[in-house]
Amino acid sequence: MKFALLIYDDEVTHANASPEARNAVYAEHMRLGSALREKAARLAGEELTSTTTAKTVQTGGGQSVLTDGPFAETAEHLTGFYLIEAASLDEAVEYAKMLSGTVEVRAVIPH
Repeated sequence: MKFALLIYDDEVTHANASPEARNAVYAEHMRLGSALREKAARLAGEELTSTTTAKTVQTGGGQSVLTDGPFAETAEHLTGFYLIEAASLDEAVEYAKMLSGTVEVRAVIPH
């Protein structure tokens, strides 16, 4: 099964983190990347740019509205993701536990 690991973080905290703190976060990602490579489980993954560069498109009734920024007004924002292959939700959760902070684990619906 495919799962998305959606990573949420407070962008301001991350931007103001010391180089040591930032390097510790990247080290976690390196460990996760290694674990995923060992099982050929990593399908995709990227860090996302700041929400200040985001655009949200809402379409309905034949009209679209474009706004700056993310749709949700929250303290944490989607800052990156992994698309992985795992045998079960439990296995996907174990990968997510390798990262600090908030990681949402969602199964991907095959089409």
